[in-house]
Formats: sequence, C-alpha cells, structure tokens
Amino acid sequence: MKVKNRDYNSIAFNKAGKFEDTRFEKIHNVIFNSSLEASVLVAQEIAALIREKEALSKPCVLGLATGSSPIKVYEELVRMHNEDGLSFANVITFNLDEYYPMEKSNIQSYFYFMHEHLFNHVDILPENINIPNGTISSDNIHQYCIDYEMRIKAVGGLDFQLLGIGRTGHIGFNEPGSHYNSGTRSIILDHITREDASPSFLGIDNVPRKAITMGIGTVLGAKRIVLLGWGANKAEILKQTIEGDIVSEVPATYLQNHNNTSFVLDDGAASELTRIKTPWLVTACVWDESLKLKAVVWLSELLDKSILKLTDKEYNNYGMSGLLTEEGTAYDLNIKMFNKLQHTITGWPGGKPNADDSNRPERANPAKKRVIIFSPHPDDDVISMGGTFDRLVEQGHEVHIAYQTSGNIAVSDEEALKFAEISKEINSDSKEINDIIDFIKNKKGNDAIDSLNVRKLKGSIRKSESLAATRYLGLPDDRVHFLNLPFYETGTIKKGNLSQADIGIMHNFIDDIKPHQIYAAGDLADPHGTHKVCLDALFMALDDLKVKSYMDDCWVWLYRGAWHEWESYEIEMAVPMSPDQVLRKRHAIFYHQSQKDGVMFQGGDSREFWVRVEDRNRLTAKKYNDLGLADYAAIEAFKRYHF
Repeated sequence: MKVKNRDYNSIAFNKAGKFEDTRFEKIHNVIFNSSLEASVLVAQEIAALIREKEALSKPCVLGLATGSSPIKVYEELVRMHNEDGLSFANVITFNLDEYYPMEKSNIQSYFYFMHEHLFNHVDILPENINIPNGTISSDNIHQYCIDYEMRIKAVGGLDFQLLGIGRTGHIGFNEPGSHYNSGTRSIILDHITREDASPSFLGIDNVPRKAITMGIGTVLGAKRIVLLGWGANKAEILKQTIEGDIVSEVPATYLQNHNNTSFVLDDGAASELTRIKTPWLVTACVWDESLKLKAVVWLSELLDKSILKLTDKEYNNYGMSGLLTEEGTAYDLNIKMFNKLQHTITGWPGGKPNADDSNRPERANPAKKRVIIFSPHPDDDVISMGGTFDRLVEQGHEVHIAYQTSGNIAVSDEEALKFAEISKEINSDSKEINDIIDFIKNKKGNDAIDSLNVRKLKGSIRKSESLAATRYLGLPDDRVHFLNLPFYETGTIKKGNLSQADIGIMHNFIDDIKPHQIYAAGDLADPHGTHKVCLDALFMALDDLKVKSYMDDCWVWLYRGAWHEWESYEIEMAVPMSPDQVLRKRHAIFYHQSQKDGVMFQGGDSREFWVRVEDRNRLTAKKYNDLGLADYAAIEAFKRYHF
C-alpha cells in the first residue's frame, strides 16, 4: 500500500520531527528524541486549533485519551492556559473510554484522571465535559452508548482525536476483533490490557474486566487524529500498526484508512520500524562504526552464523553492498567487528590494575575506584547487576549503594500486616503498631492511601531486606544509602513530579562521594515508571555537576532491569558470571522476600524476578557465544552514558 498523508499539516512537526519516506510505512509518523519535546508540539497543535475555532466563534471538539502517554500534553496545555492565556471556554471534550463498573471518585477512574491532569486547571465549562459513565446501570448501557454517539454528532463531530496505543493494538478500549464500523459500546478487556493496568490497581484481580469505549468508527470520524507512542515496550505493536496489513487483530491498523492521521513517537517506540532497525534494507546508509556493528550482528543473528563465517555474498544479498565497498571484504569487516565485541568482555568491571587498558571497556587507573550503584527500588541493584556488584566489592573498590526510593508502595498489605503482628507480639502496648494493624485491617479498596505509619513500616521492610542482601555480598552498612527521593512518597501508585528537592538529593550525594564510576538503571520499560524518573534525576544532577573537576574522571554505566536487556550491538561492557556467581546473585535476590511469590508489579511476565533475570543473563551469554565469542554461563551487560 502506498504511504499516505506525506504532506503533514503541522508546521511544528515539519520543523522538529525526523522523517524519511520508506516503502514499508503505511501511516505518517514523526520521530522525536524525547516524549517531552513531542508532547509540547502536540499541545501546541491543539492550542492552535482551539484558538482558530475561537476566532470563528465556533466550538472546538476534542476527543481525549487517558493513560501515561498524554500526561505531558495536558501539562503543557495547562501551562499555556496559565501563562499564555489559552482559554478552554469554547472547548467541548469527549473522552475515549472508562472502566466499568467504576465510581467517578475512584482514583483509578478516567473521570478522576482527566480532572486531575486537565479539567481542574483550565476554564472549560463543566457541561462541555463528556466522559463515559462507569456507574450507569447495566440495563441502560446500550441506550447510554447510543446517546454518547449522538452527542458527538450533535456538535458536528470530533475536530481532533488524541490517542494512545495498547500492547494489544487497541485504541480506546477497542480490543482485538473490534469491527471497523463499531460505535460506542461496552467491551470485555483483553487479558494483556488488564495486565498492563495491574500496577495501578495493585494487582490484576482488582482491574475491571469491562469498559465503555468509543468505537473504531467513532474515532475514524475525527477530522484529525494524532496517536502518541512512547517507549520500547510499544515498539513491536507500533511496527505492526505502521507497516503491517489492516487486520482486526490489531485495531490500530484501521488508522491506515484515515487521511489525516499522524503517529508521534519517541526513539524507543520507533526502534522496531524498518527504517530505524535495519535502514540498509530501505536506503543507502552513512556507515558509522555503531551502524556497522549493528548491521553485522543483525546479519549474524538472522543467518544463525557466527560473525567470522559471514560471506561477501550474504552481505550483498541483505542490502549491505555499500558497507563492503567501504570495508573491502567480508573477511576484513568480520574480524574488525568480532574484535570490537570481544573487547567489551571483562571480568574487571572496575578496570584491571596494571594492565593495558587500550582494548578494555574500563580504565586501569585508579586501581581502586569510588563507585556508586544507583538502584531505583531496593532490589534493582542485585536483580540487574548482582554479579557485577559482587565483583566490584571482591576486587576492592569503594562501592556505595544508593537506593533512590523507599519501595514502600510495592509491599503488600498482607506482608506489612505480618510484620506488624510480629511487632505486636514483642510490644503489645505500642499504639503505633496497633494503629498500623487497625488501618490495614480496615483499609477499603485498592485506591486507599496508606497512612504515614504504614508507609514507614513498608519502607522499613524494604530497607531491612536491602541491608541483608548487601551484607551477604560483603558491603559494610555505612556504604548503603537510602535517599528516599520525595517524588515517590505519595502513598499511592501515582508518583509526584520530579522536583528540585529530588535533584538536590542526588546532586549532594554524588558531590559527597566524588565517584570514578556510576552505575544506574537505564531500563525505561518498567511498568510503573519509577526507573525513568530516577534516571532523569541522575541526568539533571550530572548536568549540574559536570563543571566539577572530579567529573572529568567519572564514567557512567547504564544497566537494564528485569524487563529488557541491551541489544548485543549496544553493549559496551559485558561482565561474565561463573555458575557459582549466578547462584550468589540468586541468593542476594532472595533476601528481598517481600518481592517474591506474588510481587505486585510483575508486568506482563509471570516469572519471578530472579527467574527472568537469570534467563536474561543466560540469553545474553548465548547471544555472545552464537556470534562466535566465548561460552559463559551468564553475562550482565552495560552501556556507557556520555554526559
């Protein structure tokens, strides 16, 4: 199918977006370095439409989405209202969907979401807000949905529809199998959709099984559609949507038939598109060193052959003749890329003393380094880099662990009650303990906010588990730090915005240690978003600190968590683990007992964290071996961040 809508009608996107024609893509899309940059431009387009309609004395009818994707768009619209005089007096809104049944006052409701993020902060008229009613009686749902459709038609249809996309390919709650002409209706939610929502509801059992949603036909009736896609966990479904055939199993593919749709993506969400992942299959490439390695690894994995066995013919057959023109022969290119990968492997993550470090990922000097391992939650350190942590301590470096958040939200009420009742056995007269027990036993609903004492207890549970794990790995208690960044301490799944207080804590801690190495979580696919906020806090602190002289000698290494690993071509330091070290890492993870057997933030993977991370480390080692490198039991991988 020919690509549609190449003449994108937003000046802002034409100036800031990165776009190239390709024969694979069937929906216009624009890729940005960050979701924040993209969100601001989407908000500007919406604001321009509101003002245009206002100048014509006409209402501006907006279809709005919920979820994490549009939050920054709404924040920018609120800012423009407060600072630039943007009025919403002429705006009529229709939200895509709502869980069913769902009370408006429930903090998980989309009614609550929209008012918290937008409506409470602008001058929109209450009568112009339309959100599906999650409390309508089951007998009246059918007529209610018809009436919702009629209200949209009565105001002339949707001028602009904002969308996100689910991992099932749903838009709104139009799950796989939805019909092209479907209207507003009740629907059964897909299991994957409920899995993705489970962190917000403290477990999948609390996620409603039904919803009310606008239909595909309703969405396609909008004059303009913009779909937001952020993060690597959306990359695969976005590739299917943009490059695949129109199929009911991926409802978002119906958007291929809309003549004014744009997908707005960040780098992570666009990572599986053909022109991004394998650009040599699309057009002539400028072959820098990173792209050469990416292409060679891709070809090796595709053909299931080690790098040193790849031939000239195979490079030519898969669109890489231009690469051979630059490099000479497959033989020369293969050796060069093989050596590049081999040089990432080291058993000395802090650098090997008195060794030639010209082909090593880390410096030999100073021989004993000051190291900070930042852990967003109180177990990410051992889950994600427990073997490397063990090596750094064993090899005599001054290692500091900094737990950025308390992790209290991830402790279940049942686990907290167990510890509270043990405490009561020891001190039955403690009013504080008795209050905790009473609060937990009388807590109503998964949306209730924990009391301060309950949060303190849950935080103490995570702290004690962390200390048990770090002691097992031989780290002194005075090198274990609990930063308790304020953005996390809300008592609910929804976190606060990153503040100067959070950045200041990070800044002061780094400045106090003056590290030679920093390790931090670069895994942005965690289902509750804490990793990204913690990484943003680090980056902002580093930006403040880069003028300090000691920062010239500080290297930052990013690890990934339990959800994803770096691709083989992205890895810049690979730390092998022996079978004994794999067992030590497992043992360290086991100290985090509150996160075993029914952990609340499991994501879409039912395996326990220790199982999935061992599988991931084994798979990384296997990938290295399949590329022709040494055969290790497991490998932990890191990518360097240059600030």
